[in-house]
Amino acid sequence: MEILFVTTELAPYVKVGGLADVSAALPKTLKALGHRVTVVVPRYPAFEQAGLLVARRLTPLRLELGSRSHEVTVFDGRLSSQVDLVLLDAPGLFDREGVYGERGEDFADNHLRFAVLSRAAAELAKQREESGAPYDAVHVNDWPSALVAKYMKDLGLKTPTLLTIHNIAHQGIFPKSTLSDLGLSEDDFTVDGIEFYGSVNVLKQGILSADVVTTVSPTYAREIQTEAGGERLHGVLQSKGRVVGIVNGVDYGVWNPATDSNLVARYDAENASNKARCKGALQKELSLPLDERAPLLVNVGRIVPQKGTDLFIDALPRILRGSNAQVVVAGDGDSALIAKLEAAIEKSHGRAVFVRAAPEALVHRMFAAADIALVPSRFEPCGLVQMYAQRYGAPPVAHATGGLIDTVVDCDARLETGTGFLFEEATSDALFAATTRAISAWESSAWPALRRRVMRLDRGWERAARQYEQAYKALGTSR
Repeated sequence: MEILFVTTELAPYVKVGGLADVSAALPKTLKALGHRVTVVVPRYPAFEQAGLLVARRLTPLRLELGSRSHEVTVFDGRLSSQVDLVLLDAPGLFDREGVYGERGEDFADNHLRFAVLSRAAAELAKQREESGAPYDAVHVNDWPSALVAKYMKDLGLKTPTLLTIHNIAHQGIFPKSTLSDLGLSEDDFTVDGIEFYGSVNVLKQGILSADVVTTVSPTYAREIQTEAGGERLHGVLQSKGRVVGIVNGVDYGVWNPATDSNLVARYDAENASNKARCKGALQKELSLPLDERAPLLVNVGRIVPQKGTDLFIDALPRILRGSNAQVVVAGDGDSALIAKLEAAIEKSHGRAVFVRAAPEALVHRMFAAADIALVPSRFEPCGLVQMYAQRYGAPPVAHATGGLIDTVVDCDARLETGTGFLFEEATSDALFAATTRAISAWESSAWPALRRRVMRLDRGWERAARQYEQAYKALGTSR
């Protein structure tokens, strides 16, 4: 099959969250299964800065959106995975350092930026249909490319579309006045269309227009169809019918302590002795006390309420008082939460460190050094951090929600079963209790067996890629 995969992030070049990892790993795995995948992404400055070789097409795309015309230059390239790449360049829209915004604020013209991306991707699908060799499916991701499905239908295209919701909290909600910039009219602004409580909702339109909707775990697929978890789109999703939940995978070509060149020493499930060397190296790198008898806890992710940062901040003093643990936090995000986190770290007497906007190589070293990973997300569509931690031998402490339920099994008291430590309520008390339980387990003789068990888990992308493969095939048979 031939798949057009439209995204706004692509690791290792442009990364805000897990979408970047998915956009690199899923097409790579689909190609290994024998499919041809073309990834479409805006031409951000990062691609040129990385020295990626691309060829400019002689004929640009000329698009009409409302009363405005846009010229989009198309560049063709190839990723190191041999996946085909198309970069789309529109003057003034994508030549910025930020993907969605900067200094904590979204760009004011995001509606226009991603409408142009989506309309251009629809045009690429149109060109393929007109050539007599259409794509078998067009796969779009989250609200920034959700309008691809709408534009393709408006163009009368027959190529089926699949929309993956990576986080339903981000919906692309804009004032009604943006309709023209999106190339839409009053006829589209209805309850059965893009209208949403008096505003425009791009994700809603994508859900309505796409042939199939998927999300990134079975539990999250159920949660977003409830009033509590659907962010006011639960009714739209329920009326759509089945929402397919497919758990993301881990790219073991990138995240593997046995081959990771970022580490001072490598190790695997059968011989993890070098993990202690990694721990000592990180303690030295981050000026933590050199103490192999202190459990090292890591928390990696955006500093936002969704990720439970406030719960972690509240629990941190108790964690440090109740044990000899050391804590390393890495991430960026909400400035007010960061200020609170820095204040809490300041009172840790040198046993906790915060690294803002940590480079990816350091994140690898953090997981290799970690004994335990903390994942206190209030909600989590899938989550990759807990799976990276498991691969590197750091059983996670995680809130029982979304994809965390699908990827972490709570350990029993004897540590004979389980792959982490779950807590039910999104409170600092529950996080503290689960962390205390994990630290006690780390001190027991059963810990090495638990670590070996979590490192042996198969979280590779092939299983997920085969599920997407079946979803693409079903698109073809359902039309």
